[in-house]
Amino acid sequence: MKSIALSLAFAFAMSAAPLLAEDAAGPPKAKAAEDIPPPQVSVTKASGTFGGQRVAFTATAGETYLKAEDGTPRAAIFSTAYVKDGKDPNRPVTFLFNGGPGSGSVWLHMGAFGPKRVAIPSDAKDDGAPPFPIVDNPDSLLDVTDIVFIDPVGTGFSHALGKTDPKDFWGVTKDAESIAEFIRIWLNENGRWNAPKFLGGESYGTTRSAAVLNQLEGRYNDVSMNGVILISTILDFAAGADTPGNEMTHILNLPSMAATALFHGKAQSAGTPAQFADEARQWAIGPYAAALLKGSALGADERTQVRKELARFTGLSETYLEQADLRVTPDRFYKELLRDRGLTVGRLDSRYTGKDYDNAGEGPDNDPSFYGIDGGYTAAINSYARETLKFQTNRSYVTIGSVGPWDWRLGDGRDSDVYMNVAPYIGRGLRENSGLRIFVGQGYYDFATPFFAAEYSLSRTGIPKDRVEFHYYEAGHMMYVRDEDRMKLSKDIRQFIRSR
Repeated sequence: MKSIALSLAFAFAMSAAPLLAEDAAGPPKAKAAEDIPPPQVSVTKASGTFGGQRVAFTATAGETYLKAEDGTPRAAIFSTAYVKDGKDPNRPVTFLFNGGPGSGSVWLHMGAFGPKRVAIPSDAKDDGAPPFPIVDNPDSLLDVTDIVFIDPVGTGFSHALGKTDPKDFWGVTKDAESIAEFIRIWLNENGRWNAPKFLGGESYGTTRSAAVLNQLEGRYNDVSMNGVILISTILDFAAGADTPGNEMTHILNLPSMAATALFHGKAQSAGTPAQFADEARQWAIGPYAAALLKGSALGADERTQVRKELARFTGLSETYLEQADLRVTPDRFYKELLRDRGLTVGRLDSRYTGKDYDNAGEGPDNDPSFYGIDGGYTAAINSYARETLKFQTNRSYVTIGSVGPWDWRLGDGRDSDVYMNVAPYIGRGLRENSGLRIFVGQGYYDFATPFFAAEYSLSRTGIPKDRVEFHYYEAGHMMYVRDEDRMKLSKDIRQFIRSR
């Protein structure tokens, strides 16, 4: 999920007078190392039934300090670890995080794989107002693996310490280095170096997964992984960039447009959404790709035929498609598809619909598939962390925060402000670790990280395809918000872990 311009205020009770006094005196001085308190950690015991098995576990919610070479604490990484009771050094452990960059792990934690989840509507309806039910989650993976949810610096309760600038952690490589350091510390402290290990993320968390894999396995002091779990994948940022002149974005978005048009009754097909999406996929890499690459040299007869088929797949009128020169960006699609109904469709999950201020304009006011779920998740993680996990803090949990400017350089000789692609890290990991496997989970209704773009990025040269498996879901970016898909995702990943 790309960064979303949200600002989250800390829950400090401050009067106007102290604020004015602080402004006059300048910003508060950074704490010296000796003023930094020890990490906060809360340990609780619980049990639940997951995957049909009763599991007793210990939940550790707390801070891990990343330190400079001289021992000075630089950052507090907040994590929540669920470890099955009864020491088993060979039990699998899975490290999970979300994306953004700037997103805490709340979405996977409280939506998919934690022992508790927030119960919001499963049918692409708005989550409404509190109280939001926090219920047992039988789809958690705790029957097959211990789980550690990680919040990178600037997300969740994680933050820089002392005089450290948080920007020291804000970048593809910087962020990956900090998460890899945290994982090494966790393995040390929990005696799990020889345990089967899995790494996973959602959205930018898949980018992070590839970069962290490179940090763990691409160094002399290797941490070998058994599997990487990619949920709503974004690895090649150029292929899907919605910029003028980039024809690949139109090709890669078309199958998602077709599935969305079919879902909302704007396209017709005798087949399933998966079959219609595949039909669009094949046409996109054939006649449509050929037409786009011909540009202004495209002949009139061929243009007419392509425009007709494009209308059939997208549900948009031929007149509109002609005006768009056969190239419809996602933002325009969200607004145009259901304009006649006065509705827009979602970006993260195009099953969702929203109502804009008015029906004019090229793009929607906001993403109904984000504001349709964010309230429930924010309330759930703050309530659950404090009341159930007993983690006490005066910080607000940052579900999605500002972590900019983000440094997109890879530092491996392939630096570019335009073509940022971490898929080669996956290829290298597969070539150099014969036991490594890749799980890819994609939603048909996801425009933030379209499923065809994920397929494209992982089918390039140097990526062995025999250990990459794809799974598809009839929801969007966060497919687990749909009950049927959460159960399917859990079953699919459970099998992936078991078959190591």
